[in-house]
Amino acid sequence: MPPELIILIIALIVSWLVFSALVNLLKTTVKTAIAIAVLLFILQLFFGIGPNELWQQLVELPQTLWHQVTGG
Repeated sequence: MPPELIILIIALIVSWLVFSALVNLLKTTVKTAIAIAVLLFILQLFFGIGPNELWQQLVELPQTLWHQVTGG
């Protein structure tokens, strides 16, 4: 078997593996984005919590956790 053919086969296998990994990453990213969008919609619809309030709580979360840990 010529070395060029072996290199071509290996290159195709590696390309397929990389492509498969990227497709899986894209699927996971889209699923996560949809889940976040659904959660934000539910918060807005049922609880009246808008994106600004949620963002403010996320920004304050490290400080809140620090106060809980240190007791301050």
